[in-house]
Amino acid sequence: MMRLRKLFQTVESMDAETAKTFIQEHEEGTFTLLDVRQPSEYEEAHIPGAKLIPLPELHHSVKGLPPDRPIIVHCAVGGRSRVAAQLLSGLGFKEVYNLKGGIKAWQGLTATGPTELNLDLVRGDETPAEIVALAYDMEDCVQTFYNELHQRAEDPAVKELFAKLASIEEKHKKTLLELSAQLQAPGSGPETARADSGRIVLEGGFDMVEFMARNEPMLDTVPNVIELAMMLETQALDLYLRFAAKSADPKSKDVLFKIAHEEKAHLAALGRLMGKKD
Repeated sequence: MMRLRKLFQTVESMDAETAKTFIQEHEEGTFTLLDVRQPSEYEEAHIPGAKLIPLPELHHSVKGLPPDRPIIVHCAVGGRSRVAAQLLSGLGFKEVYNLKGGIKAWQGLTATGPTELNLDLVRGDETPAEIVALAYDMEDCVQTFYNELHQRAEDPAVKELFAKLASIEEKHKKTLLELSAQLQAPGSGPETARADSGRIVLEGGFDMVEFMARNEPMLDTVPNVIELAMMLETQALDLYLRFAAKSADPKSKDVLFKIAHEEKAHLAALGRLMGKKD
């Protein structure tokens, strides 16, 4: 009876800015972002790392949600997520927040694509060493991408920015090598071949050749270049978190959460860079 009454109680709301700060300041894997919209809405745009469980399916899928972690629930404008938050509270979840205004109020970086996008890049049973190797390869591809565009750029400011972005990717690679050393994982990093030698994969799972052909004509200004870099990092954050959801190895899952947390820091740095250029 008590839990039934909880279904009609007011749940705590969290506005978009508070939610962004919460996500930025908390380690990945310590909280849950829950999207209760429909798959077509999620595919069009979603908060990176959000777990999709449409509201009609939620009651039958709660076993997949850790009850001891804070949950931020969102939908399009806040109606469905309020109902979902009340349901979770009634089922005994301790810390549940409804994102006020939903994704419409988010006005932050979003990822695109269905839940299964590029999950074919992993089996789900990778070791931590294999995860680090895959991440290193994707970082290396992005650096190659930026170096190639640096060579082609004619505008001095754009040329300089591509060089800066390439140097940032070099630092990312060094961070992964340090993580590899901590794992004592021989065979990871630059000595490891790409998971699919026929496909050069950028962060976020993009095919480098196709991505360059599609986007190069638009990379003629500094703001456009930064925006593209932020899009790549956002998709990468989302992909690493979806890898983590698929991973069956707790240690590999933890490594993916660490890499995703690094991606959040990279996005914050790009945001500051965008602010300076503006």
